[in-house]
Amino acid sequence: ITDRIAARVTELGTPCKLLAVQIADDDASSLYTDMQAKAAATAGIEYELTTLPCDISQEQLHEQLATLAERHHADGMILQMPLPEHLDARVAQQAIPPRHDVEGVTQKNLGRLFHDDEGTVPPTAAAAVALLREACKQCDVSLAGKEVVIVGHSEIVGKPIATMLLQSPNESPTVTICHVATQDLSAHTKRADVLIVAAGVSQRRWRNERSTDLSPLISADMIKPGAIVIDVATNRIPVGFDEHGDPLRNESERIRLRTVGDVDTTAALPLCQAITPVPGGVGPVTVAMLLNNTLRCADKK
Repeated sequence: ITDRIAARVTELGTPCKLLAVQIADDDASSLYTDMQAKAAATAGIEYELTTLPCDISQEQLHEQLATLAERHHADGMILQMPLPEHLDARVAQQAIPPRHDVEGVTQKNLGRLFHDDEGTVPPTAAAAVALLREACKQCDVSLAGKEVVIVGHSEIVGKPIATMLLQSPNESPTVTICHVATQDLSAHTKRADVLIVAAGVSQRRWRNERSTDLSPLISADMIKPGAIVIDVATNRIPVGFDEHGDPLRNESERIRLRTVGDVDTTAALPLCQAITPVPGGVGPVTVAMLLNNTLRCADKK
């Protein structure tokens, strides 16, 4: 994907630029921006990271988002998550001009996705579907009529994935979306020919509930043998806890973290036809899709 983008950028003959806007200093967000910068360089796309103060107001943020891309001569713009608690991310994303919306999060682009129009698709959803279709091709599997279970119903992952998979009039799978209120999650996942997981539960559990339970959301006994599994989640969790239940820290007193998904990949590996690892699975393809959206914005301009 990145090679194809690089060739098209060369054909354009003019600079193609992506502007990332970050407010909070977050490990997962910084991991993502590092990946963006490296991939952009490979694709020949200019990449700039702009940091705004953590105490910025909602109104000030909207004003900045409305003008930043033009001011920095960027083709596309992405607002990095998470935002500080006093800011409403969903409202802020609507302040991004649709012509610069490389995440496909504005109402205009989400509406185009629903109508299978030429809009910008959320990169993570596009990556998950691209990986699924590649896995189906390699495993000689048709999605027509298959049971697809999506765990997570966010507007940038779960819902767009479901919409994309249902766009074919004759070859669509049967799609079930599970979420936090779903009863007996395993009853759904066990019948899934394709399981797509994007909940980020491990991360929330230890941060919000102060829990030492770091077990994955999806264990091996919740997966149907022969299933294709796409693990979208990127969780940063402690490497362990001390005798008091506090996360282990390094010499600088920062919590020692590791990156995992929502699926117990090691235990699930013998069961699956195909499974994406975390890290190294959906993440890099998401970055490639983000650059592809930047190219689309440049093409339209």
